[in-house]
Amino acid sequence: MSPSSGSSKALYLRLLRHVWPYRAVFIVSLLAMVVAAATDTSFAALMKWLVDGTFVQKDPGLMQWLPIAIVSITVIRVAAAFSSQFSISWVGNRLVMDLREKMFERLMHLPVSYYDDHASGNLISKLTFDVTQVTSAATNIVTVLVKDTLTIVGLLSWLFYLNWKLTLISLTVAPLLAWLVRKFSVRMRQVSRNSQRAMGSITQVIEESIEGNRVIKMFGGKDYEAKRFHHAANLVRRLGMKQTAASSANSAMGELVAALMLALIVFLVARQSASNETTVGGFVSFITAAMMLLAPLKRLTNVNEPLQRGLAAAESVFGLIDTPNEIDTGSVDLSRARGAISFEHVNFEYANSATDVLRNVSLRIEPGQTVALVGPSGSGKTTLVNMIPRFYQPISGRILVDGHDIQAIQLESLRANIASVGQDVVLFNDTVAANIAYGPLAGVDRREIIAAAEAANAMEFINRMTNGLDTMIGENGVKLSGGQRQRLAIARALLKNAPVLILDEATSALDSESERLVQAALENLMKSRTTIVIAHRLSTVERADRIVVLDRGRIVETGTHGELMHNNSLYARLRRTQFDAASQNLSGLGALRDDPTVNVAHE
Repeated sequence: MSPSSGSSKALYLRLLRHVWPYRAVFIVSLLAMVVAAATDTSFAALMKWLVDGTFVQKDPGLMQWLPIAIVSITVIRVAAAFSSQFSISWVGNRLVMDLREKMFERLMHLPVSYYDDHASGNLISKLTFDVTQVTSAATNIVTVLVKDTLTIVGLLSWLFYLNWKLTLISLTVAPLLAWLVRKFSVRMRQVSRNSQRAMGSITQVIEESIEGNRVIKMFGGKDYEAKRFHHAANLVRRLGMKQTAASSANSAMGELVAALMLALIVFLVARQSASNETTVGGFVSFITAAMMLLAPLKRLTNVNEPLQRGLAAAESVFGLIDTPNEIDTGSVDLSRARGAISFEHVNFEYANSATDVLRNVSLRIEPGQTVALVGPSGSGKTTLVNMIPRFYQPISGRILVDGHDIQAIQLESLRANIASVGQDVVLFNDTVAANIAYGPLAGVDRREIIAAAEAANAMEFINRMTNGLDTMIGENGVKLSGGQRQRLAIARALLKNAPVLILDEATSALDSESERLVQAALENLMKSRTTIVIAHRLSTVERADRIVVLDRGRIVETGTHGELMHNNSLYARLRRTQFDAASQNLSGLGALRDDPTVNVAHE
């Protein structure tokens, strides 16, 4: 369903409100347009004086000043056109920058669930493609609407002055022209919306193909990805052709109507001239003014397409800007938390999911305690810890930190007390130092960064880099190995020195030697801190103060390693299964190494 004219007007007025801070430059542009439009009418008027005064009356005075007038009007026109175009372009570029900054700021404050529901390629397309379409609606179209409208008004005024009866007859085609413009508006707006969504799909395919290039090469996905891209690109092509067809038809019909009007004018003026009802100069001036009307009429007819495209883009841009921020109604400032965490009858399910991820989870973690969460994949371990920093909100129940419901704690204060290292490490295309001392930590002493890196066993590879801590690591640390990336993430958590630490498979990408060293550093870090460890390798959590076993979103058992092994329940079964699998792998590797026909590289 297309928006009503009322919503279109509201969208356009909202765009103009974003132009308001630059009203001084915008007004200069408008004034320059007024001057440029006036010169068009002046040229048409000069034709009357040129013909009647020079060729008919042979007035010597006119012969002297008319060339000067022509040059003067041309200079004024060129200066006015340059001023208007430069000014409106300046305003347009400022508008794009402002909207992009507002969109990016909103993205930084949106909840995690928003990113779960929206493809990153579509979001990127909004900031890169959609916002540029808005510019034409807010600024470039103003040039056409103001300048060409004033030009038409000026020329029509001159035509009325020359022959008001003939001008009124010519204007009978105006309602037909307006009807044609309105007829094509709805179609072009809908096609523009679809085209912008299709551009988002292209961006998504490109982004996934670039990020997943190694998987694509390894699993032979080149043809599959090429087909995905072809489908997305072909959709954009087809929608582009629909836009072109609608725009061209609109333009063609407008030109046809304008040509009919001009033909009618020429016919009637020719009859009047034959009966001496007008002078030769009046005839030439009238025809010149009528022909000069064609260009601005054509531009006004064609302005509908970029206007509808811009308004469709404005819907997309403002849709993002108007998305509610992450809810933060908390008023409690934790300062530095003690680290007591309580889950009280917490239930959670993802949107559009028919099954509960967490069901009636109750758990208390004392300050400084290390608690390990274990269980089969999909049992809700990661979801549970993601609720502590309020990435997700429980459907029912509540979570407390130091006795405060986390809903009552300021988000910034809550998250300042939590550090995390996940199995999917996120690094930025910046220096090693900037990735360790990230965000508010950017100004810390260099020695603190080095100390954190040494504690994470990272300085040994950082020192081998060309520029040490100042080495650029590439997009998401692409220049680093998996273990190196993991150690930088651990160094970042070490430097933050938060009282609550979340480790989600924090040592999964490390080799045995690095894991031993980093595990020792983590054990030192975990002292006097509340630590929640998620681990699939159960051998890494045996020394935890308490092990909590989850299965299908429920806590099924809790206790120390010894207690749970003694109970011989789910934890014990998982532990034995992993132990048996490891033993089989080792025996299989030994058999391979003993086989002289197989070359196995010894690490």
